[in-house]
Amino acid sequence: MPSPRHTEELFGHHEAEQCFLNAFQTERLHHAWLISGPAGIGKATLAFRLARHLLKGDDPMSPTGRRVRAGTHGDLLEISRQIDPRKGRLRGEITVSDVQPIQNFLHHTATEGGWRVVIVDGVEFLNRFAANALLKILEEPPAQTVLLLTTTAPGALLPTLRSRCRRLALSPLSDDAMRAVLPHVSMDVIKRAHGSPGRALFLARDKDGRIAALAQQALEGQPMESALWQEIGQLAREADGFALLCDLLGEGIAQRARHAAQHGDLAGAARFAEKKSALETLRSQTESFSLDKGQAMRQAFDMVSSLEASRPL
Repeated sequence: MPSPRHTEELFGHHEAEQCFLNAFQTERLHHAWLISGPAGIGKATLAFRLARHLLKGDDPMSPTGRRVRAGTHGDLLEISRQIDPRKGRLRGEITVSDVQPIQNFLHHTATEGGWRVVIVDGVEFLNRFAANALLKILEEPPAQTVLLLTTTAPGALLPTLRSRCRRLALSPLSDDAMRAVLPHVSMDVIKRAHGSPGRALFLARDKDGRIAALAQQALEGQPMESALWQEIGQLAREADGFALLCDLLGEGIAQRARHAAQHGDLAGAARFAEKKSALETLRSQTESFSLDKGQAMRQAFDMVSSLEASRPL
């Protein structure tokens, strides 16, 4: 899939888009919008689409549209997590130095005499200092400026930051919309993606379903032979293998937590939630400190193997 900056078509979020356009057309456009929803459902895609509308770049072949796509439009600034050059992957947070360019950007008049747009993709990753720096900007917004913030976890944000934004909560895509976005992805993967095209593409990397089968085996408490441990270690060290295994184990635990809660077993639900939190911590520490993923995966499988079997993934 193309990046959000280069995606021209929007699927499933036209109601949210129309809400923004109505505010713009009635001259009641709020200076900050918080676009929330599950990972991979198109929050950044919507943000860039709204930015193109404000900057009069709806036509991707127009000079303005081409500048937006190329990242050279003087009135559009994107802030997001950056690649750590030492580790070759995204940093775990957005720092105050990442946010500082917003101040410089807003101190200059619009290069094309219209709106200025700032997109902050993933505001839940702002560290404390970066969040406070952004909050100061939201408290004294310059004229003719709109900030579009995306997040998968609005509850994790500073209440003062949330209160200064108008909310656009996006819902997962329908199966029909998912098929339109991803015509070459199997329906099995689409069903497991829960309305998120990004998650569907992530799951589709498990081409033969072997990672999903191993995760299911662990969740059902089935014994692991030595040959399987070797395979798990090898898969964990491959590109995306560790992330996929952790994701599928986490999804299975979350399903069991919901099932327990729905049947009145609150103690069981709390136990599952604790296991999921421990798994997320293990994943974070392994990725942050470049620990052995094969060994970490064995810890993860040991962590969940004692859980009661429940519904399959």
